Amino acid sequence: MPNDFNQQVIDEFRANNGRVGGPFEGGRLLLLTTTGARSGAPHTTPVGYLPDGGERVLVIASAAGAPKHPAWFHNLVAHPRVTVEDGVFVYEADATVLEGDERDTAFARAAEADPGWTEYQARTERIIPVVALTAIHNGPPTTAATSFGEALRTIHDAFRRELTLIRKEIAASGPGLGAQLRVNCLSFCQGLHNHHQGEDAGIFPFLAARHPDIAPTMERLHEEHVAIAGLVEELRTVVADADADPATVRAEVERLSDALERHLTYEEEQLIPVFEASGP
Repeated sequence: MPNDFNQQVIDEFRANNGRVGGPFEGGRLLLLTTTGARSGAPHTTPVGYLPDGGERVLVIASAAGAPKHPAWFHNLVAHPRVTVEDGVFVYEADATVLEGDERDTAFARAAEADPGWTEYQARTERIIPVVALTAIHNGPPTTAATSFGEALRTIHDAFRRELTLIRKEIAASGPGLGAQLRVNCLSFCQGLHNHHQGEDAGIFPFLAARHPDIAPTMERLHEEHVAIAGLVEELRTVVADADADPATVRAEVERLSDALERHLTYEEEQLIPVFEASGP
């Protein structure tokens, strides 16, 4: 059973699609469900995470610098198949404890973005583990949303939150663009690309076939996808520059943010009523 504090965070996370207050407010948080190493029972723990590009995210078994690894780490070493809740989707993942240079590079990235990780490592003699959680594709991820409209808004809000975090991180960056910040930007770009690609291939044709009257709306949304894809590519190009100036990156992020917010708002205004009229 989670302790009272963790249970409060878990309940708040699930009730608000990943949004929580307190010490986790404004951060990246997921719920990690592991299988007890001894009991075999499921245990859910809120943990911070780092984007790692592609199909995986990283979690760090810091336990705030305690002398022993947290229980969830022992659990996933014994049973590497875990469940991840990211505020939008619930999916299974395989947990891999990083070793050697890969671990050190990932931890250095984390410490560069947040010196608190260095402080935790300084408090303990153990080497704080870094764990990669790689999504398993054994069917579409599930969501707690009860309708297509709710799911759409939840996905959009997740992109809004991540973009807000990236903007804050860029504003707080020094004269150079940190390695983890680069990964955050590129992970966001890839996630947005995948979402729009999925809409263009799936939900948009579905709606167009059943609601011919909204053809102008679908055409505008597709055109906006193309325009946003151009902005995403420009941001990727800037971030890929080893000497990228944070001010230049910030300007590209702001351009993308403005265009994306207009697009998300319009899509919600136009499509959610269609979903609601069609039922769950």
